[in-house]
Amino acid sequence: MSIFRFPLLVWMGIGTLIISLGIRQSFGIFMMPISNYFDTGREFFSLAIALQNLLFGVFQPFVGMASDRWGAQKVIWAGSVSYGLGLYLTSIAIEPSWLYLSLGALVGLGLSATSYVIVLGAVARVVPAEHTAKAFGLTTAAGSFGMFAMIPGAQLLLSELNWQNTLQIFAMLCCLMLAFSCFIRCNSQTSKDQPEYTAADQTLSDALKEAFSNRSYWLIHMGFFVCGFHVMFIATHLPSYLADKGLPGTTAAMALANVGIFNIFGTYFWGVVGDKFNKRYVMTALYLLRTVVIAAFVIFPVTVETAAFFGSAIGFCWLGTVPLTSGLVRQIFGARYLSTLYGLVFFTHQLGSFLGAWFGGRIYDYYGSYEPIWWTTVVMAFLAALIHLPVDDRPIARHPATA
Repeated sequence: MSIFRFPLLVWMGIGTLIISLGIRQSFGIFMMPISNYFDTGREFFSLAIALQNLLFGVFQPFVGMASDRWGAQKVIWAGSVSYGLGLYLTSIAIEPSWLYLSLGALVGLGLSATSYVIVLGAVARVVPAEHTAKAFGLTTAAGSFGMFAMIPGAQLLLSELNWQNTLQIFAMLCCLMLAFSCFIRCNSQTSKDQPEYTAADQTLSDALKEAFSNRSYWLIHMGFFVCGFHVMFIATHLPSYLADKGLPGTTAAMALANVGIFNIFGTYFWGVVGDKFNKRYVMTALYLLRTVVIAAFVIFPVTVETAAFFGSAIGFCWLGTVPLTSGLVRQIFGARYLSTLYGLVFFTHQLGSFLGAWFGGRIYDYYGSYEPIWWTTVVMAFLAALIHLPVDDRPIARHPATA
């Protein structure tokens, strides 16, 4: 199936992700103007963003269940309202404590209802199973494009306007997600080779029991935990690591920019490969590539050139795990409760993200060096490669219940 033949729902989902994740990635450039406005230092803003990310993960399974029960359209609609309201309340805040509710809780809820789990769950119901990974790769890559494109726009608005007006413009962008949600209606399609059996008759409770009793589901959780650990450790601590090596701040900015650019191409690439080859072996190859890339970065001298190459190489396999992981869950358990089951896996990813950011600082303070945590990420990448080998990716056969 050509990408140009994907249903309208896929393109509306892509538009939703560009806005939702693009705005999210721009929050860092608001730290200074908001902190200076309230004259409280940076800690309170950082805590609000940390709360947002934690609740993003906590809300995800429940929002996924709501999507499976009432449909992605209603969930995205509610998430867009929560997202826009959170941004607007932040723009008119007169006390810094408001940000914990607005930028933290409301935006965190909005993100969980307008990001990958919900959109990919909707996409899975309209794209045949044999083309799922490609569709997921394209959708995830579009979200990466939003991350790359929104930050310059936010910076331009901040230079011309104040931070309050910029956030209000972002709140209005959430109305576009509302419009996009009107076209996200699911008419399930299944592959002739991979029928959904009696998934339509399966209850949510049955689906959860089935997944939690499945060893492969837990292996997928473990692999995605490693991904979260990698992503947040690198995103949080790479600038400090490069600064410790005596490199200028522009080096970290360039490396992270390369992550964003190469992530766009890499995510779609891994999605396409996941449709052509066994997804568990593709996942193993991806994590082996991460193992080599991170180990090489630690072994070789850290220079401007090696930092740029590391950003490009790690960016190529940065979010390639998303279409493959969600594709595996869909392949094994079907599309009916994908938002719930993948939402739980995503929560595990967020736990890994939390620990990656925290342990990075903890280990540095204890040892006075990032070397131990870098080698830990190498070992974890290799273990994640091995973890996916025993995954049984055969679709579960369900049979009609007898009267």
